Amino acid sequence: MELHQLRYFAAVARTGNFTRAAEACHVSQPSLSQQIIKLEDEVGSSLFERRRDRAGLTLAGELLLRHATRVLSEIDEVGSSMREIRRMTRGRLRLGAIPTIAPFMLPGPLARLKRELPGVEITLHEHVTAGLLAALQSRELDLVIASTVPPADGLRSQTLFQEPLYLALPTGHQLERVRDIGMTDLHHERFIVLSDEHCLSSVVSSFCQQNDLAPNIICQGAQVQTVLAMVAAGLGISLVPAMACRQALPPGLVLRTLGTAPRRDIIAYHMQTGGKEAPIAQKLVQLLRADADAGLPGAEFSAPGPAMRRAKSAAR
Repeated sequence: MELHQLRYFAAVARTGNFTRAAEACHVSQPSLSQQIIKLEDEVGSSLFERRRDRAGLTLAGELLLRHATRVLSEIDEVGSSMREIRRMTRGRLRLGAIPTIAPFMLPGPLARLKRELPGVEITLHEHVTAGLLAALQSRELDLVIASTVPPADGLRSQTLFQEPLYLALPTGHQLERVRDIGMTDLHHERFIVLSDEHCLSSVVSSFCQQNDLAPNIICQGAQVQTVLAMVAAGLGISLVPAMACRQALPPGLVLRTLGTAPRRDIIAYHMQTGGKEAPIAQKLVQLLRADADAGLPGAEFSAPGPAMRRAKSAAR
C-alpha cells in the first residue's frame, strides 16, 4: 500500500468519478484505475461499486477512507512542518525592542535562537515605541517587543508576562527603613524618570495619577542606567523595571517594593497578515515566554537580589 495509491483512492471517493479524480491528481485515467486495482488486490476487497456515471464506496471502501484520510492528513502536516523548518533555517528576523527591554531581556534568547538556527539572519533595532510602531506598520520590522502601544489597524499582540516596577532609593534614604512604603510616603519626594518618549514614563505617570500622586520630577533621562545612577548619587528616587535590576546596580542604591506595586505588560507585537506570523518570530516568542516561566530576566523576581536583601534587612 503506497501513499500515491491512497491519494488516488481518496480522490475517487471525493469526486465519485475516476476521470475527474485522474484530472485532480494530474495523472491519466488508465494509470489511476490501475493503481486502484492494485490497492484492491492488496486489501483483498473491492473498494468501489463501479457504475456508468458514478463510483460509490463499498463497505470496505468506507472503512479504508477513514484510515486513509487520517494518514494523508498526518503526512500533509509533516510536510508543512518540514517546510516551516526549511524557512526558519534560511530566513531572517527583523526585531525591534524598546530601550527599557532590549539590553535586559533579549541577549540570552537571541543567542539561543542563533545557536538553534545558525542560518537565520537576525537584526535588532532599538528605538522608542512610536518609532518601532511606525517601522512595524511599514513592514520594516517583523516583530516588536514593547510595553503599552496605542491601538492601530492590523496590529496583533501577545502578552508575554507582567513585570513589576521597584522603588529605587539612594542608600541611607529615610524610606529605606520603612517596613511598608505607601504612596503617601512619596508625596514630598523628588523623582527621576525617563523622558516622555519612553512608554515606561507613561506607565509611571498613569500609576501616579491613579494613586493621586503628582510627582515632583527634577530629572528626565534617556536610559534606565542614567536614572539608576542619578538615584544612587542621592538626587532623588524613581520607579524602575524589575528586569533592569537583574544586572549589576550602581553602588549606593536600594530597591524596595510599594504596597500597591506598579506593573507593566511586556508584549510582542506583529502585523496581521491573514495567516500565522513568521515561524522565526514564533520561536523567539516561545523562548521569551520560557525565560519568563523560569523566572529569568524580565519575569517576576524568584528571589530578591542583593540590593533588595539589603533593603529588607534594613527594614528589620
